[in-house]
Amino acid sequence: MGLTHIRTPKNFVLEERLERYRTAMETHPEAYAGRWAEACWPLEPSAPAAEETRTDRAAQTARDRFAAVHLDLGCGKGAFLVESARRSPAELHIGMDIEPICIAYAAQRICEEQVPNALVIPRGTAALERIFAAGELAGITLNFPTPYPKRHFARRRTTTVDNLLVYRRLLAASGTLTLRTDSQPLRDYTLVQLEAAGYRIIWSSNDVRREHPGFPETEYEARLAAQGAAVWGVCATPGDAPSKAQIQRGRDVEQSLVAYLPDDLELLDYVPLGMEAAVMNLINRRRRARERAAGGSA
Repeated sequence: MGLTHIRTPKNFVLEERLERYRTAMETHPEAYAGRWAEACWPLEPSAPAAEETRTDRAAQTARDRFAAVHLDLGCGKGAFLVESARRSPAELHIGMDIEPICIAYAAQRICEEQVPNALVIPRGTAALERIFAAGELAGITLNFPTPYPKRHFARRRTTTVDNLLVYRRLLAASGTLTLRTDSQPLRDYTLVQLEAAGYRIIWSSNDVRREHPGFPETEYEARLAAQGAAVWGVCATPGDAPSKAQIQRGRDVEQSLVAYLPDDLELLDYVPLGMEAAVMNLINRRRRARERAAGGSA
């Protein structure tokens, strides 16, 4: 979610926070694949919450279930997750993150704000197919994922064709995948990868805040707004299954995000995180090329 460092207070003890807010975490999520909507249904008011388990909840009647399950992949400190859950109380919102500090903060927010339809899972993308069943998710949101602009780190991006193929197996037929990012190159790279993975684009935006203002704001996004950064985005849904050749094209395209930068770099008023040096080098290279061309024609 674009978060590289988190400042913690002097009295912050990670293990103590994780233990204190563990009721908002699921540390054995593989046990609930295919039944999250039933297993996480809120307890009856008379039931003792401290003694009840999610397995007990699964034994309730079939009508006792959430209407849909949404995944905030890379949930950070949980601001987006909690607000999304608050806005749709009949749906379950699950946050996943590999950073223990993020999990601690997100769980704390869920507990302190008493949001019964949200929880967090301390896992990363590689665990998705062990945690969710095919077609179980109504939506997956990627909020400001780390772009990993260099070619040799491209496999770490959340929007490679291979990761997108995993997401489409977990999404319902009408499910949606939504990316929001401050990186125009990542958004444009993702558009190419979505086509390779057989998605149908619902919308693509150069200014998500203005064109799709309904999204809750993340902590990272609030800092971006103060810097005048735009939020780029795309929303897609699974389309026809892609061919092997189509998938391979996604793997074979240029993986460096430098290739997706605009031509008019001098007009950029915001440079995406991690691309500052690359942009400056390109600007200087193009300036020197223009100077050589001008000198040769004199």
